Amino acid sequence: MSSPSILRLHPDDDVAVAVRPLSAGETVDGIIATSDVPAGHKIALKPVAVGGQVKKYGQVIGAATAAIAPGDWVHVQNLGVGDISARVDTGVVEGVDRTAEPRTFDGYLRSDGRVGTRNYLAVVTSVNCSAMVARRIAREVEARLGDSHPTIDGVVAITHGSGCGMASEGEAMDILRRTLSGYARHPNVAGVLMLGLGCETNQISSLMEAEQMTGSADLGVMAIQESGGAASTIQQGIERMMEMADRAASLQRTPQPVSRLIVGLQCGGSDGYSGMTANPALGRAVDLIVAQGGTAILSETPEIYGAEHLLTGRASPEVSAKLMDRIAWWERHVQTTGGSLDNNPSAGNKAGGLTTILEKSLGAVAKAGSAPLSAVYEYAEPVTAHGLVFMDTPGYDPVSATGQIAGGATMICFTTGRGSVFGAKPAPSLKLATNSALARRMPDDIDIDCGRVLDKGMSLDALGAEIFETILATASGKVTASEALGFGEDEIQPWRLGATM
Repeated sequence: MSSPSILRLHPDDDVAVAVRPLSAGETVDGIIATSDVPAGHKIALKPVAVGGQVKKYGQVIGAATAAIAPGDWVHVQNLGVGDISARVDTGVVEGVDRTAEPRTFDGYLRSDGRVGTRNYLAVVTSVNCSAMVARRIAREVEARLGDSHPTIDGVVAITHGSGCGMASEGEAMDILRRTLSGYARHPNVAGVLMLGLGCETNQISSLMEAEQMTGSADLGVMAIQESGGAASTIQQGIERMMEMADRAASLQRTPQPVSRLIVGLQCGGSDGYSGMTANPALGRAVDLIVAQGGTAILSETPEIYGAEHLLTGRASPEVSAKLMDRIAWWERHVQTTGGSLDNNPSAGNKAGGLTTILEKSLGAVAKAGSAPLSAVYEYAEPVTAHGLVFMDTPGYDPVSATGQIAGGATMICFTTGRGSVFGAKPAPSLKLATNSALARRMPDDIDIDCGRVLDKGMSLDALGAEIFETILATASGKVTASEALGFGEDEIQPWRLGATM
């Protein structure tokens, strides 16, 4: 089955997407290309006057900044964001079918009732000053464990670039403490050593009090200045974590309902195919997860900007108001910093065919499937609701995924069109390529080739079912590409707000 040369995604669209590179003068589906059009980019189907709206996915993606004729390459040279209020409300989206046969995955049941997909030990730092000691402890414990503790997936050092030179109270500190406590209490973590320097602003005692954490045999606390310095702390830390390892090694996977699964949704290095292949296919998988009572976290607030109406249309008034409040916060935030939300897409996104934030957001929201939006959370807040939820995060992938994992995501599904080598310890990260060329070019980094929708004529429903099965297999212990490479520790990036003093 040959793939089409261009794809029109909705009957009302003014543009189609070039599935392959088009040459000037070439006729495709009755349209003569007036210039070369790169693969993944847009070709005009209709004339659009200056200032006229341009639609893709049946939604407004911007306004013409120059006259557009049929066959023109539509991109940054003739398309701008225009009036962001010019959007089409699709109304309330129907809920997902919840009559499916119950499914399970093999996970680690924790004492608080949550279920992990991995079984890690972790060293969580209160401040950047304790980062190197934490890494030394983690690497030495991993070396000692070797192959003698097969049920332990590794030891991860949760380090970051903050914790001091900041206000001792306020939003920035609240976010940092929520994030660190979220990792320390993560269902993928069996034992934790909280490690500080001793004189930092983010005192471990204050962190634990604020987050209502209590020390135990599997939640140790140390400060380098109080433990005899770096070498002594490393030795003591190793000994304490080896004791935790003996207990963690006794844990076994058991069948657990999909309702205990929490999946974070990410997209990075998006391209013109993202909203056609990987994102809507992942959305189908999300519907299957929600149908089983599971949870999916959509995030990256700047990357739903202009498409938020597709979420509020399936939310209660209270949930809708909370989402719009977070949008308003971002509008104020970028104004005070002299930026613009349309600074997103990135250069790589634009090279891949995305022109405006509206176009990118419409494709990104496709990851959310068709389920009602049941809750909205602030960054790194514990996620307790089931179904599709939203967490307010930046669009920068490491920062966004860090918030989701701190909130309890036990797995990340990450779509990419330009390519990504992202890992997410202690949560496995599945990477979905939007096009087959990328999957062939970066085979050691990609888990699922979603380009088959275009290259092989695979249906989105069939691909979504495959993604769902891969999610369950990964939750049960199947190793992802990034895990096989050992990636996922350096990508931990808590959201940093406020001045560094």
